Amino acid sequence: RLAKDAQQETQRVALRYERAVSMHNAAREMVYVAEQGLMADRNRLDPTWQEMLNHATAKVNEAEEERLRGEREHHRVTRQCQEAEARVQELQKSLKRVIIKSKPYFELKAQFNHILEEHKGRVTGLEQTVSQAKTRYAVALRNLEQISEEIHARRGSRAPRSPRASPVGAEAGTGALCAEGSASDSISVLSFQTIASDLQKCDSVEHLGEFLDVLSLDSQELGLGGEGAGRGAPQPQAPPAPGTERQRAGENSQLHTHHRSVSL
Repeated sequence: RLAKDAQQETQRVALRYERAVSMHNAAREMVYVAEQGLMADRNRLDPTWQEMLNHATAKVNEAEEERLRGEREHHRVTRQCQEAEARVQELQKSLKRVIIKSKPYFELKAQFNHILEEHKGRVTGLEQTVSQAKTRYAVALRNLEQISEEIHARRGSRAPRSPRASPVGAEAGTGALCAEGSASDSISVLSFQTIASDLQKCDSVEHLGEFLDVLSLDSQELGLGGEGAGRGAPQPQAPPAPGTERQRAGENSQLHTHHRSVSL
């Protein structure tokens, strides 16, 4: 490790020394150009060329100092690198058996480090994929929420249908009620309530009184018919009055309506 650090330090110092040498050469060229310009007109001293010459001379001095500093640093680091390499050679000779035994371990370590880097790259890719999937999932949820809100808004904007009550005595088909499903539950409940109220009205005392009157009339007619049959001679009957005939028709219709209401 010390030998590697010394080599890296040597490379850095060498680059710095090369850069210092390049700056020194450039500064010397600037000095040469300034001297040529200043010597071109000997009768007149141009202050611009004189200033340029002074600036180039200062650059040359700085570059020279940097070059000397880099050269000394390079010599020092090179000496350290040589000492580290000599130490490495000495350790290799003294620890040859240990190095041979531990070599497979370091080789496997290098392989596993390479595999670990590959797995790290794969995990990074999967994390990016998961992040993209989460983003798509969030967008889908927002779309579903928007669709749900639109559906609720459409349902709320629809005018509620007024349920129509079934007339008393109407026979409702069971197939039609099953086909309507849950959407017509409220209408069915209202229809049943209407039918129940109609049944309560039909089962009142007045209706029962009319129902008893009808039964008494039917029993009287049956009694008269029995007596005539017992005597064996049919007797002519007087034609019923128009008012009586209409009254009987009304009573029969009420009786039929009551039976149908009870069946419902």
